[in-house]
Amino acid sequence: MTEGSGLGEQVQSAFRIAVMFGRSGLWRPGPPTRIARQLGALRRWGTVLGGSFVSASARDPERVAIVDDYGSLTYGQVNARTDRLATALTKDGAKPRVAVLCRNHRGMVETLVACSKAGADTVLLNTGMSAEQSLRVLEEQEIDLLIADSEFAEVLDGAKIRTLTADGPDSGLADLIVRGGGVDLSPPARPGRTVVLSSGTTGAPKGADRQPNPGLSPLASMLSRIPLKVHETMFIEAPLFHTWGYANLQMAIGLRATMVFRSRFDPEASLRRAAESRATALIAVPVMLQRMLEWRTQSKEMPDLSALRVVAVSGSALPGGFATRFMNAFGDVLYNLYGSTESSWVTIATPADLRVHPDTAGTPPPGTKLAILDDDGRPVKPGTVGRIFAANDLLFAGYTNGAGKEMVDGLMSLGDLGRIDEHGRLFVQGRADDMIVSGGENVFPGEVEDALADLPQVREVAVVGVPDEEFGQRLAAFVVLNPGQGLTADEVRDHARREVARFAVPRDVTFVDELPRNATGKVVRNRLPHASAEG
Repeated sequence: MTEGSGLGEQVQSAFRIAVMFGRSGLWRPGPPTRIARQLGALRRWGTVLGGSFVSASARDPERVAIVDDYGSLTYGQVNARTDRLATALTKDGAKPRVAVLCRNHRGMVETLVACSKAGADTVLLNTGMSAEQSLRVLEEQEIDLLIADSEFAEVLDGAKIRTLTADGPDSGLADLIVRGGGVDLSPPARPGRTVVLSSGTTGAPKGADRQPNPGLSPLASMLSRIPLKVHETMFIEAPLFHTWGYANLQMAIGLRATMVFRSRFDPEASLRRAAESRATALIAVPVMLQRMLEWRTQSKEMPDLSALRVVAVSGSALPGGFATRFMNAFGDVLYNLYGSTESSWVTIATPADLRVHPDTAGTPPPGTKLAILDDDGRPVKPGTVGRIFAANDLLFAGYTNGAGKEMVDGLMSLGDLGRIDEHGRLFVQGRADDMIVSGGENVFPGEVEDALADLPQVREVAVVGVPDEEFGQRLAAFVVLNPGQGLTADEVRDHARREVARFAVPRDVTFVDELPRNATGKVVRNRLPHASAEG
């Protein structure tokens, strides 16, 4: 890249940020003193999580920052509380490496903000991991302090390090905040790192080292496709320990939004919380929306969601036809994002995209590069399935064990297969590791799952490959039926024969009560029972 082209890209980026921030209301005039404090904080701290909160508090100290199961807190209150917590965490002069095992509530947010202010490294533990897995990660990541909800007693008791409970007004964390000293904090010499664990659906979870100071471009990139505005009321149901939930925490603070949380997901209670809080944006993972739509279909009483303008979802693929059904029930408010722990978001599908192609992952926003490459690293023609590679400002710095991801010309492999149509829309076929080769034919499980999900009796379905002496692999479908519905294996196979190629018809059909999922809603395929043909 020449110096001139690099300068041109910087000018374009600055212009894009200015336009997006203007559209979102971030340039809205306000009290000069507060604006000066806000900009001063941003200049001193940068865009680390703690610095973003200092900046937001300087501009809107009285605005409600958090609404959770324990009440509400303003930006000014949370800023003061996290100052005290950051001071308490580092009172002996050392910066502990902190692991956080919490559900979505103030304790989780305050821990993340305080650790950022203190410059302490933070590892986000998945609440869906077993106690044994969690304890192993604590050892591998060389953790000094575990902050966890009291429900994870087995991990708290088994950890051979200092621990604090985080949930409730009587938690160890709350007590530490009360006792923490009040000092004027300065930005740390080195920003603390945030480590997010990979989903672990194909093996042991790995720690991905995230960029601590992402700048303003990622926020502008998101705002280019999703019409979020300053002072939104964002109901964040997606787990904060996951890249998607964490990214929305960053974005919400940048927008000085009111963040609404529930510790546990329940479709009816969540819809009622959205209505009561007059939420303008809902952040979720696909399985949550599926459960909400099911409740909406069965319920005679629907909470007032007229304030809801945006429902943004990520974390796993949308089932076939689901986007259309959801928007028919809730309006054209759905945005589907595709990405990974290592890359954050890569493409965004708007409601208009999803009306045309309910299965699309959308197009890359400004600042993101996307390519479909063959096995030799060469671009393929539009419409051809290949390996998905991408690059943006949010690529991770590598795994904490020293490993990385395959790179080609500055683009990182996402480990998925996909294709791009003539309009630049991405269609994700699934994990490269999940592709089934049966009798020499390549079968993508997602296509078969989408076909079977169209059956009105089917609630959800997963398709995997199992060993076969004749064909190498054969397809096995695990089907969950809607309550009160009946279906036979032959009926499932007959439907598949009408919708997919002959070699993609599942020979094994197993009916199960539920699919094994991790805490972010992804199906954990290696936990499915051994397939056996029925009917």
